[in-house]
Amino acid sequence: MLDMAEHDLSDGEDDSALLTLVETIEELSATRTIDEVAAVVRSSARRISGADGVAFVLRDDDCCWYLDEDAIGPLWKGKRFPLTACISGWAMLNRQTVVIPDIYQDDRIPHDAYRPTFVKSLVMTPVRTRDPIAALGAYWAKEHTPPPETVAKLQVMARATAAALESGRLQASLNKELERRTFLMRELDHRVKNTLASVQSIASQTLRTATSPEAFNESFESRLLALSQAHELLTKQAWGKAQLREILAAAMRPFGGLEDGRFVVEGPPIEITPEAAVAVHMTLHELIVNAAKYGALSVATGQVFVTWRIEDAAGGHPTFALEWRERGGPPVTAPGPKEEGFGSRLIRRGLSRDLGGAAVLDFLPDGLVFTFRAPLSQRLAAA
Repeated sequence: MLDMAEHDLSDGEDDSALLTLVETIEELSATRTIDEVAAVVRSSARRISGADGVAFVLRDDDCCWYLDEDAIGPLWKGKRFPLTACISGWAMLNRQTVVIPDIYQDDRIPHDAYRPTFVKSLVMTPVRTRDPIAALGAYWAKEHTPPPETVAKLQVMARATAAALESGRLQASLNKELERRTFLMRELDHRVKNTLASVQSIASQTLRTATSPEAFNESFESRLLALSQAHELLTKQAWGKAQLREILAAAMRPFGGLEDGRFVVEGPPIEITPEAAVAVHMTLHELIVNAAKYGALSVATGQVFVTWRIEDAAGGHPTFALEWRERGGPPVTAPGPKEEGFGSRLIRRGLSRDLGGAAVLDFLPDGLVFTFRAPLSQRLAAA
């Protein structure tokens, strides 16, 4: 009768453990974060195994990170150890479950680390045997050899845990992609509005100073082309930062490009944010168009020198300094206050507004000189 009672009790315990395992798998399927997974595992694994303690261990590069635990005494929650220095690391590196009835008879165990704990026996099983990302440990306070069915249940839980972690990772990836798409839509909306505002401003200002419909058409098309070239350059850069030399090359391309001997360009690598890069390109375009119509580029012998540098300003704040100097062109005369067009205003004010600097346009007899200075910032930085 006693044997039968013990057998019935054992069957009841097995049924209870199996039910707990099924419930655990259901709970794991609903988790979305590592912390949620750990919370389910730490409580369920102990009930399923009948262990005195369990630990949920994550692989963190070359370390084991004891993320969570549920035990009769403290283990190693929150601590990290090298993979090669603990049994959870051994299980992950070797991709297999290890059963140790007496930890002090096994050389894979760092005995000094275990002496302050209650642990005498353990089972450690990797989570995802193909490429382990974690491990599940069960510990006993007395020397104990768990039956194969207990080990099998822990392995099933480890597989369910792996599926839950993968599901959580996919969910996080999906959420991240949705956030990225929302951000891109907002960014696209912002840029389209800015571009339309720029086109509207260019049309309005060009119309105000045009002397004829033909003159308006020529100037407006030229400026729209410059704007599209700036956007084309930034699109190639995936709307990341652009190099000043690349912006210069794009602006000069319709007039011979950097290879043309009439352009002399020199300066250190400078990175400019997309918004400011458009302003830089438009300013350079206006300078080049003006030089082609009235200045150094209107004659075969003229040259344009573009140089820039980083200066150490007072107070230790470095300053970006750029100079555009024309030589060899026809004599220059400064326009009167009422003769200044949209192009001149853009040259004087565009970069100053977008980069927080100061621009000066000098109509010297031997050639136009444009200088610009601005403090280095997030928008304008040495590469």
